[in-house]
Amino acid sequence: MTSPVVAALHRYTLAESPTGDVTALAGLAEMLEADAAAAGFTTARERHPTGDHLIWSRAGSGGDGPILILTHYDTVWPVGTLAEMPWRVDGDVIRGPGVYDTKAGIAALLATVAALSGPAPDLRVIVVADEEIGSPTATALVAAEAKRAVAVLGMEPPHPGGDLKTGRRGSTRARIEVTGMEAHAALDPDAGVNAIDELVDQLLRVRELGAGRPVLVNTGTVTGGGRTNVVAGQAYADLGLRFADPEDERVVLGELAALRAVRERATVRSRLLSHRPTWRPDPAGDRLLARLAAIAAGIGQTLDGRPADGAADTNTTGALGRPTVDGLGPRGGGAHARTEWVSIAGIGERIALLTALFASGL
Repeated sequence: MTSPVVAALHRYTLAESPTGDVTALAGLAEMLEADAAAAGFTTARERHPTGDHLIWSRAGSGGDGPILILTHYDTVWPVGTLAEMPWRVDGDVIRGPGVYDTKAGIAALLATVAALSGPAPDLRVIVVADEEIGSPTATALVAAEAKRAVAVLGMEPPHPGGDLKTGRRGSTRARIEVTGMEAHAALDPDAGVNAIDELVDQLLRVRELGAGRPVLVNTGTVTGGGRTNVVAGQAYADLGLRFADPEDERVVLGELAALRAVRERATVRSRLLSHRPTWRPDPAGDRLLARLAAIAAGIGQTLDGRPADGAADTNTTGALGRPTVDGLGPRGGGAHARTEWVSIAGIGERIALLTALFASGL
């Protein structure tokens, strides 16, 4: 017999929800809101043209502030992926697009709250619609909610095996935009300024931005021009940057903002598409991890934590100095890969941990 939490995860997985697909996101959002209300949450939304962020609240025993719980309902998988990557249960393993990142975490959280009895802390949940592209419309909401929270828990997938995440690399998506001057490429090439050539030179500069620093710089997309007989008037490139240290982040982003054109009559502009600051482990997060580890030990689980390379909304809260731990989603693997899977036993383990956590408080 299928358990209610697995049945809920099945429904969420069949409701494909790629980032930016407003219709698909709206369908899953309605489903999640109905389940959240049934679990005892008061629901609200922050509306955006690219997808609404869901805000759930549950009054509890009060205290210095709510526990803020962060998760997201968008995935990297386009509508139609289920045809090639169907929902499948094989023993302890569930496969399907988004099961691990991060619909199983949402299912575990709702199952936990629905079963709560007795005193529990105030809970505030933000379910983000654009996490997979850096949360460009959600970051301000996450930051505002974090400022009044006593602690922040991220429902992202954990480290392999189930350990939690206590820090994350900074992650920034940036665009370099070049404007040149169009002209006939054969009859009057000197009247033009080739934006693609200028962009290539700028990208060579970008290669040097992280030189001598543990900074990852990836040119992800390049677009420009239109015809081979026209000097290209426009070009741009999107970059992905990762930082392990806040000072490196400050310096490199400053240099990126200071890029200037090599060619006369060309203009170069850089701008940030999304920005998640570097989150380094700190004493507040260490104390929160120790508390979670003690709660886990009390129910027979072993739990530890360490920093992670990937970024998420907890970058924002951790960088603000709020006590933050991430990776409370169930164990599994294959995030963003066609091998994506989650453990049924792992879902049960996280429900048990969250139940004990909410019963004992932080």
